[in-house]
Amino acid sequence: MTKPIPDGFHTVTPHLSIRDCDKALSFYEKAFGAEILARSPGPNGKLMHALFKIGDSLLMAADEHPEMGESHLKSPAALGGTSILLNIYVPDTDAAYERAIKAGATARMPPTDMFWGDRYSQVRDPFGHSWAIATHKEDLNPEQLAERAQKWMADFAKQGQK
Repeated sequence: MTKPIPDGFHTVTPHLSIRDCDKALSFYEKAFGAEILARSPGPNGKLMHALFKIGDSLLMAADEHPEMGESHLKSPAALGGTSILLNIYVPDTDAAYERAIKAGATARMPPTDMFWGDRYSQVRDPFGHSWAIATHKEDLNPEQLAERAQKWMADFAKQGQK
């Protein structure tokens, strides 16, 4: 019997539109240890579809295809930015962040211990996608989280007044 959700997939799977998808896949291998599972080139040499895995998560990707009209997804390069942040949990944020930077990512936020209990950082890949790299360091109950969030927001507001 065919499964409604294929093996290895979760209910939601990101599908990235990328200008120069082949180069992006190579970057994801170097920066995030991605495993490329499938590449389907189209007749024009661009990738129509790619499937890759980072950790236990599958992602899909394809080159931009403006010739597809309304169904065309624009890349961050076409949009001049991105509206999503892809979050990766790793055993060591600092090491993963450095690996991404060495592979060609741009630093957006250095590894920092955050109020919600994660060691957290952000990078932008050379293709315009933003990635958060985090390690969960402590479990907090709702009261602890609310207390820390309130303190963080108060400290943030004070910094903005300077």
